[in-house]
Amino acid sequence: MSRYFISLLCLLCLGISWSQDQNPSASQADSLERTDPYGIRFGVDLSRPVLSFINDRYTGIELVGDFRLRDRLFLAAELGNEEKGQSEILGEEDPGPSNVLYDYTTKGSYVKLGVNFNSYQNWYGMNNVIYVGGRYAFSTFSHTLNSASYFNSNRYWDPNGFTLLTDSAQEFGGLNASWLEMVVGINAEIFGNFYLGVSVRLGYIFSQKSAEDFPNLWIPGFNKVTDGSNFGTSFNYTLSYFLPLYKKTKLPQPETSE
Repeated sequence: MSRYFISLLCLLCLGISWSQDQNPSASQADSLERTDPYGIRFGVDLSRPVLSFINDRYTGIELVGDFRLRDRLFLAAELGNEEKGQSEILGEEDPGPSNVLYDYTTKGSYVKLGVNFNSYQNWYGMNNVIYVGGRYAFSTFSHTLNSASYFNSNRYWDPNGFTLLTDSAQEFGGLNASWLEMVVGINAEIFGNFYLGVSVRLGYIFSQKSAEDFPNLWIPGFNKVTDGSNFGTSFNYTLSYFLPLYKKTKLPQPETSE
């Protein structure tokens, strides 16, 4: 998956470079003044519908948005809902029902709020964004333990696998988690106020509520929880539309000569 992220990142960078070549430079501007559009960009993460199509045990959607507060500062938010089923399998060769240690389903919603800082200096008429940012994220969710097995030292009845403990679904609800995210990403205009974006995130869980009998192995919005570590990674690929609400006049920065 990471190679697709890198490929899309390169394509977006090339798109930004191409669009910049098609726009006049600051020295070619007809006026000493320019107006920058300010407004709301809103859209959807494309990766989650794709994962929902290729993985019959996953469904998810994420809505994204940002608001240009200052020249390079944006308020940003993501809102999503996910459901994912997983199994812990003993061994990697010829997995079957007798090799499943436990099977569970996690579902819940999350919200992420924060800011983005645009590190890219646009030419006149451009509004592309290469940004770094941060998020505070909060998720509420539940786990359903679909089945569980245990290791029986007496291998007479189950010589090739675990002994089934229960196959009655048991739900653990009222769970939640909070974490902080560092975000790096790109939003590049492809045509008429439509933007294609990609971002990668490094999260750190600082609080979580888990069930006494079942740990948090996967958290909606955060992704996989690693044993012994509070860090996790995630990403998104977005298609969004920028809705300009008003404009601000800005004097172009003078060119420096050496």
